[in-house]
Amino acid sequence: MGPVVGEDGVARCPWGDSDPVMRVYHDTEWGVPVEGEAAHLERLTLEAFQSGLSWRTILLKRPAFREAFDAFDADRIAAYDARDLERLMADAAIVRNLAKVNAAITNARATVALRESGGLAALIEEHRPEHWTPPTTTDLVSSTPESAALSKALKKAGFAFVGPTTMHALMEALGVVDGHLVGCHRSGVASRPH
Repeated sequence: MGPVVGEDGVARCPWGDSDPVMRVYHDTEWGVPVEGEAAHLERLTLEAFQSGLSWRTILLKRPAFREAFDAFDADRIAAYDARDLERLMADAAIVRNLAKVNAAITNARATVALRESGGLAALIEEHRPEHWTPPTTTDLVSSTPESAALSKALKKAGFAFVGPTTMHALMEALGVVDGHLVGCHRSGVASRPH
């Protein structure tokens, strides 16, 4: 299946026309590079929390995640202690999964440590593949050699919940990989001026 044309006459990836929440995300954020450590850590954290859930669920909870995790300030999260863990596990506005909450704290600490060797954004960028745009949904993949290599590099740097599939999703969300289908009005957005 290729792009679908919505009621507004705009061609989108099929998932991007599924409902208003997903349409806004598809049309304004997905595949658009972000700037700054906190923005990269947020995307990494949310992709990990999304594992096993719908992305729509995470988008609806994103404001609560931002509040609960101090706007994804790596230094603040890296300093979390047992009280913070208890606070997060009691927060019904986020996903209360102990392994994922612990991974978020672990990943913030690893992000701080990674500054000495260029930082999180640079490590992700080092794994950018050759440009390729999928023609149809049957051409989509859930992981690539580059996402597997990024996963391995992040694990080596002390990160958790960063498997190849999750890292491929992260790379698509950040525009490191252009996951928009050929013919989607957002195809190539990562290479456009912002």
